[in-house]
Amino acid sequence: MTSALLCFGIIATLFAGWRVGRRVRFFLHIFQLETYKFGRYGHWLAEHVPSLIVRPSHGAGATLLLGGGLAPSVVETGWGMLILLLAWTGAFLSSRRYRSDREKTPLAFTDRMVRLVLPTALLALLPIAGGGLYGWTLGVPTGVLWYLGGLLLADLGAPVWVGLGAALVQPVETAIQRGFKRQARRRLQARPDLSVVGITGSYGKTSTKVIVAELLRQTYNVYATPSSYNTPMGLCLAINEHVKPEHQVLVLEYGIRYPGDMDELCNIAEPDASVVTTVGVAHLETMKTQDNIAAEKGGLVERTASGGPAVLNVDDERVAAMAERAPGPVWRVSTDGHPDADIAVHEIQYDTGGTAFDVTDDTGTTATFETQLLGRHNVLNVLLAVAVGRSMGLRLRQMAHAIRRVEPIEHRLQLRSRGGVTIIDDAFNSNPVGARNAVEILGEMGEGQRVIVTPGMVELGDRQWTENKRFGHFLARPDLDLVVLVGEEQTAPIQEGLSEAGAPEERVKVVSSLAEAQEVLKQQLTPGDVVLYENDLPDQYSV
Repeated sequence: MTSALLCFGIIATLFAGWRVGRRVRFFLHIFQLETYKFGRYGHWLAEHVPSLIVRPSHGAGATLLLGGGLAPSVVETGWGMLILLLAWTGAFLSSRRYRSDREKTPLAFTDRMVRLVLPTALLALLPIAGGGLYGWTLGVPTGVLWYLGGLLLADLGAPVWVGLGAALVQPVETAIQRGFKRQARRRLQARPDLSVVGITGSYGKTSTKVIVAELLRQTYNVYATPSSYNTPMGLCLAINEHVKPEHQVLVLEYGIRYPGDMDELCNIAEPDASVVTTVGVAHLETMKTQDNIAAEKGGLVERTASGGPAVLNVDDERVAAMAERAPGPVWRVSTDGHPDADIAVHEIQYDTGGTAFDVTDDTGTTATFETQLLGRHNVLNVLLAVAVGRSMGLRLRQMAHAIRRVEPIEHRLQLRSRGGVTIIDDAFNSNPVGARNAVEILGEMGEGQRVIVTPGMVELGDRQWTENKRFGHFLARPDLDLVVLVGEEQTAPIQEGLSEAGAPEERVKVVSSLAEAQEVLKQQLTPGDVVLYENDLPDQYSV
């Protein structure tokens, strides 16, 4: 019996320790997804207490320990202790909710994450070691109960260990970041020949950055930051490690989430030319109002070098108003025929090959642009890039030739084909304007069925329900044959909007996961059909 107890004690320890490790890793990942911000991490934890933080296994484990403490005579017997260990192992057997292979964006073991892992792991081990050492002095069975209690506390406290570990290393992180910022500022100060083009906006920053870079490459040696390097550390990484002496233009993306973010970014790299795409409802959770967002993003225009151009989307009244903050010339662009536009568009046409449209510039010259990019908002992005090019001496027809080479950015209205079915992949960070734009494009494409798959939109603060409900109204349009909604609870406002707008029930299907949506499409789609994937929830929203 003694050897059996030892064996099952080791098994119980391994299962519980394995679960502790998985939970700690899971919450480290959430902390990274929430951009290492304590406030955002705390808010996420508060919303997931019953589903992911306190689990039924914790209640079962506590009950077993309490029962063992109240009935010591039972657990003192070999069979009693064996039953306790078996029940404990069963309670902590499952860790399916914390599987790493379910992650859409894997945990990245950056230098910062590596620095965070060690103190977090040590904090998680403290209750295990404490329970084990104290239990050793008490003997069996009380000592075993204390040891198991330490394992339970280590598992239950996983999100706390992450937060405490982050707090312990925060002074180190702050010092490291200050050093990176000083280095970036010194590098730019040493390069007066390098022109910095800064781009901000609620939507379209990355696409506009890619287009600006491609157009300017007709004349200049250009470096543009990859992906969404739009944070202070992203800018520092690009400037410190990737900008070379031969580069003449640096195209940067400036992203904000909180008041003061723009000043922090501009303190690293003040732009010689600025571009503002839109002021939308993204990040209302942190910025509270669109006027606050406009004030923050307008800081990029205000911080533009004296005499440097500011390129503004005048179809957005909040962006147009930023002209008053510009220290240099203002270039205005419009896709809606605004009378003050310096760069305007005419005759927009979409097909499965992309978009074609005519552009008229500040000299009155008109040229036809043909691009693989889809959507009216991408037409706007092209116009913004054309304005930057014109401000730096490029000719319109020169840029019309270059735009043909710009490929769609991954998951942003990216066209693909599979088995004769056209796929419009717009899975990246959906927003109200872009989502409606994507649906309009879907409605103009193909001769077969038109299908949309979406979980709705997130990070819209108090307007999230309203905006998703409006989206539901919009999806009730007759040129859509099937709406597949992913997540019963997540898509409730879209369902309500569809119902109010009178969408037939047979045209709407609600599924629990993307995998289930794919099964629906296998049964529904035939060659010639078109399916739009609109948004894919980040990991912290889809758990």
